[in-house]
Amino acid sequence: MKITFHGAARTVTGSKHVIHLQNGKNILLDCGLFQGMGKETTELNTHFGFDPLSIDYVIISHAHIDHCGLLPRLVKEGYKGKIFCTPATASLAKLLLIDSAHIQEEDLKHVNKHRAHENLEPFEPLYTEEDALKVFPLFETIPYNDHYKIEQGIDLMFTDAGHILGSAAVNLKIKEKGTETNITFSGDLGRYSDLILRSPHSFPQADYIIMETTYGDRLHDRTIGSHDQLLDYIVKTCIKKRGKLIIPAFSLGRTQEILYMLNKLELERRLPKLDYFVDSPLSINITETAKKYPDYYNAGVQHLLKQDEDVFDFPGLKYIETVDASKKLNDRKEPCVIISASGMAEAGRVKHHIVNNIENHHNTILFTGYCEPNSLGARLKRNPDVVKIFGKEYIVKADIAEITSLSAHGDYNDLSQWLACQNPREVKQIFLVHGDYDAQEPFRDRLIKKGFVDVLIPNQHETFGLG
Repeated sequence: MKITFHGAARTVTGSKHVIHLQNGKNILLDCGLFQGMGKETTELNTHFGFDPLSIDYVIISHAHIDHCGLLPRLVKEGYKGKIFCTPATASLAKLLLIDSAHIQEEDLKHVNKHRAHENLEPFEPLYTEEDALKVFPLFETIPYNDHYKIEQGIDLMFTDAGHILGSAAVNLKIKEKGTETNITFSGDLGRYSDLILRSPHSFPQADYIIMETTYGDRLHDRTIGSHDQLLDYIVKTCIKKRGKLIIPAFSLGRTQEILYMLNKLELERRLPKLDYFVDSPLSINITETAKKYPDYYNAGVQHLLKQDEDVFDFPGLKYIETVDASKKLNDRKEPCVIISASGMAEAGRVKHHIVNNIENHHNTILFTGYCEPNSLGARLKRNPDVVKIFGKEYIVKADIAEITSLSAHGDYNDLSQWLACQNPREVKQIFLVHGDYDAQEPFRDRLIKKGFVDVLIPNQHETFGLG
């Protein structure tokens, strides 16, 4: 048995790992889209590094695009097998994949318009909405903690990873020639103090562990003060400066957390009387989907649901669906809060809101999560005097701020706690993925001190033997 790492190797996007069995069959763990990798992005997403027709089974850890966003491309290139995931992941992935296809098609309309003027051939999207729709019949959903026999000798079980709704660690028990091998893939791991979701669950003893390390080199601020931090930015920007607070937020996970915090502030009668806009049709649909899975919430949210049937709603909240309504927000002079995707500000409506508000010192752009180093969000976090967006330079006059306590990824204490259920002497190897190398090195050293002997950091397309 072997494993090859085709994505999220010394970087945090494009999660794709192939397990090669002795009988010639191949299992693909995640099929993620690379995001925010600059000029390399298109090339990385166009070529998998493996033949899609060689894949027999696909297992998806969760619905974030950097973990499932290339499924339509995989199917477009010939994959016809099952795609295993949790029920919530299937529901959310359907929304996200359609949205991803739509964004690609819309973005290329503008690019190809310019190419036509230069008599150049038009670019093709990675996939279309029609391609995305062909993925959905292949989903095979499995609840948490159920043992599922994929085929003779391959058993699968999902355990809650606590990262986003439906996120799972993948636990495989594979028998080959009388030998049983247990492999666990963490997917992305959440925090043990998440605002909304349950903590990551323990998992069976593994021989090999493939583990994310997004924040393997740092500790998060405590989430207890997040409500107060958010309130401070609302007061400073909207009340004192009479400006707009622009919050780039991922449609899945972060938007729901922000709405939950705003609702809590309203219940505490501390929320300023303003207009609060969610400007993202995808965020609206995902929030409605999230309400269908209350069993995935932690005990605190479960308790709140007994007195507040909708923990994501409050007076003053308005949803923006149409493009025209979104554009009208730019003409608005009154102070307000605008929550819009994407969280890295690489695409979507928030990019336009930033363009229209970045040169006004009354405004604030507030980031609430990780931004890939080459993304617009990361560039803004470095507080430049000038930033280029859509090929044009803008003077940065708005305040650039960040709440660091809201990450959906666990820090090194959370990651270590997830591993605490394992006997290090029985783990043959740990592969560190989904992290920048600078974050992975110190976490590798930390694991070795904890007794894990063989901790590896794979390169892109690198193959290792198992057993």
